[in-house]
Amino acid sequence: MDNLKIGRYIQHLRKSAGMTQKELADRLNISFQAVSKWENGDTLPDTGLLPDLCKALGTTADKLLNGGSIVPVERRPMRLADVEKGFEYLEKMGELLGEDSTFYTGMIEGINSRMNIDILSYLKVPTTREVMCAEALIQGILSGRTVDIAEVEAKFQNKGMVETIRDYLAKAE
Repeated sequence: MDNLKIGRYIQHLRKSAGMTQKELADRLNISFQAVSKWENGDTLPDTGLLPDLCKALGTTADKLLNGGSIVPVERRPMRLADVEKGFEYLEKMGELLGEDSTFYTGMIEGINSRMNIDILSYLKVPTTREVMCAEALIQGILSGRTVDIAEVEAKFQNKGMVETIRDYLAKAE
């Protein structure tokens, strides 16, 4: 780790947030001298302070500890066929567990509440089922996965959805 690079990044974020060293220190219940030592590269923040420091500066621990550099991560593939199979399993769980099972109803209610939809109704209609698949792929992309756009192009009827997924993939690279 490059203490000076990390210190400069902390200073940059602090100043961008319009905070003095004392104000940042007060938020973290430490001395302003500790903040000064970080910014000069003399010391690093204690690991116990990282969550609060990152929150105060609007960054992540990995980005902070890399001095603002984005750490490349290997993006795991996500297959459309697996997403489709997942939705099939979701529907099948009602049959297997019983549609009145607490497990099943809790799961469906959770999805409906979280996404503000009626997932089972959406999955019955081919066009809205495709939208659900697109949403699942986009969520995967946003969480660091990659998608084979050729697989999506071959299966999707809605070309607008294909373009939206392509846009998300481009932004993620």
